[in-house]
Amino acid sequence: MIALDTNVLVRFLVQDDPQQTAQANAIFADLTAESPAWLCREVLAELVWVLERAYRLPRADIAGAIDGLLAAQEVVVESADRVGLAVERYRQGGAGFSDHLIALAARDAGCRATLTFDRQAVARAGMTMVPELA
Repeated sequence: MIALDTNVLVRFLVQDDPQQTAQANAIFADLTAESPAWLCREVLAELVWVLERAYRLPRADIAGAIDGLLAAQEVVVESADRVGLAVERYRQGGAGFSDHLIALAARDAGCRATLTFDRQAVARAGMTMVPELA
């Protein structure tokens, strides 16, 4: 198994740099279910950020790309069940993908709340607004 960094994944998905795209495609062509690529949650959070900010892709397209990675037998996604739930919530709008990952990880860790200043994360990811000081 090999781990992939965000930039390799971006080149494979976006296909916008001829040389790096060819290299990324070659890496993916060599992957098998017996010798897969491993993607950590941090890479996926970065991937979503890059695709939103640099490429201005819509949520539906980004969510579809992550769905494809989750479904691929040649790819192992860290905490795939949680990533799948986070991408489904992200697809619905509001809070960002990383907010959903954070809230789910905190819940899994047994935290009673995830404090934030982000109103979208409160409304859509189930986080808790930092209390006002008296």
